[in-house]
Parts: sequence; structure tokens; C-alpha cells
Amino acid sequence: MAKRASSVRIGISGWRYVPWRGVFYPKDLAQKRELEYASRVFNTIELNGSFYSLQRPENYRAWREATPEGFVFSIKGSRFITHMRKLKDVATPLANFLASGILALNEKLGPFLWQFPPQFGFDENRFKDFFRLLPRTTAEAAKLARRHDERLKGRAWTKSDADRPLRHAVEIRHETFRDERFIRLLRQWNVALVVADTGGKWPHMEDVTSDFAYVRLHGPEELYASGYTDQGLDWWADRINAWREGGEPPDSKKVSPAKPKKIARDVYVYFDNDVKVRAPFDAAALYPRVGLPDPGIGRNPLELVPDVPRGYWPAPRK
Repeated sequence: MAKRASSVRIGISGWRYVPWRGVFYPKDLAQKRELEYASRVFNTIELNGSFYSLQRPENYRAWREATPEGFVFSIKGSRFITHMRKLKDVATPLANFLASGILALNEKLGPFLWQFPPQFGFDENRFKDFFRLLPRTTAEAAKLARRHDERLKGRAWTKSDADRPLRHAVEIRHETFRDERFIRLLRQWNVALVVADTGGKWPHMEDVTSDFAYVRLHGPEELYASGYTDQGLDWWADRINAWREGGEPPDSKKVSPAKPKKIARDVYVYFDNDVKVRAPFDAAALYPRVGLPDPGIGRNPLELVPDVPRGYWPAPRK
């Protein structure tokens, strides 16, 4: 039997940032077309508006229609679940979240990112209960979404166009998660541990716990602001290539000594160092390092959007 080929998706966390206009985005590009533009540079984007509030089905439909075939969103889970409730009694909030329109993304629905606050330490029982609740297919998600409360009455989306597998990743920010019990729990439920580069501010753990890998690059020195050098991007590319081929880097920063199963893994990478407009350029620079087509720094990449003038890209970074 032939081995399954893995894929690598590299993108940005969000796409609507004022400082990006006239730098990454052309000066004369309408704001409403920024997603249309960015999704033709990158093959994935992390949707983070879902973290702050329940979106609407019409928003998700519009985002799906604005993006090209083969594009995938990752969805950041509701902070009401992760930061406010801290996983306590979240069955109904999870149903509301899933009913808000996420399933309207259809084939463009990628993994879910569940990010936890720095004040929230490892609570094994809460995570067990949460992982038990999480849907593993779009059919399960639609079924759970139908348990939404009155808050979603008249604006719920509780159907799926097809039954597809769903993936989940967890990003932690408290030292108590350096615990082999946590790693075992993630592996038991096939949940990916997010490999997060936070300039040393929060734990950096590289245990492979799922059939895919999820990486968030917030900045190597200054959180959300500092960019990546060529040497730094080469370092990350080596790691990504190791994970996609079913292995792990020889110098992995791990909690558990256990080795992962040697299977091809899809890898999702998102740059979140957006403050100084580094994220889109660092993301683009990583593409050729992992064998993906160069998005086109210095030219109009992929003949992006009609009516966008040529030559809008800034000069390549030195």
C-alpha cells in the first residue's frame, strides 16, 4: 500500500490589520477584498474572530466564497469556553459555538485551535471531559450544534454538506502542562499539542501527539512583533519537514520520552508576529524552504485578484 502523502499549509493568524495596508496589501485594495487577496497568497489562514465572539452563518458563507478552491481555514475556539468558563460546564457553549455557522465553510473547514490563558493550569479531569465532548466529524458537530440554546434561535447553522473528519489542537501557556499525563491524554484523544514560539514567554513543547502537527510562530524575541531571520526560518523548515515525514527533530524539546508513530503528518503553520507587518513576509519566505511554490515576493503572486495593479509588493527583505 502506498504511503499517504502529507501536506504543509502555511499562513497568517487573521488578515485584517490596519498597518498591513499599503505594505502587504496594495494601497488601493478595498478592505472588503483583503481576504480575497490574502487567500491567494497563502493556502490557509487562522480565523480568529471566532475567538472573540459568535460569528454568523452569513459571515462564514462569505469567507468561504471569497477564497479559492483548495484553501482551508483553521478556526480559533471561543474564549468563552477556554478563558471564561475554563472548560467548566461547556456543553452548551460548545453547541452554540458550532451552531454559529462554522459548518457553512464546508470543505474549507480545517482544524480547530483551542488556546488557553496563562493563568489556567493543567486540570486533567476538565480536559478529559472537554476532549470527550469535542466532535470528531462534521456529522457529529452538526448533531451537537442542534443542542444550541435560545441565544442562537433564528441564526443557527446546524447542517453539514458532507461528513468529514475534524481535527483539534491545543495551545497552552502554563508551566503545569509540562506533565507526561497531559501528553498521554492528548495522544489518547488524537489532539495536537501546538508548538508555539513565544520568545520564551510561555512553554515551548514539541511532543508529537496527533496525526497532524500545528505550529504558531508569535515571534522569536519580542512577542507578536519580532521577525524571523533566514537562519531562523531554515531551523523551522527542518522541523516541519521532520514532522511531515513522520519523525521528529533530533533535538526536540519534549516532555515525554515516548516516540510518535512514524506516519506522514499534515503540518499547519501560522505566523502571528503581525504588529510590525512581519507575519505575511515571514510566512511567504517559509514556503520554498518546505518545497512549496514561492508565493511571489516582488511580483503579483498568482495573478491574484482582478484589478489589482502589478508591482505592488515591497522589495524583498535583506
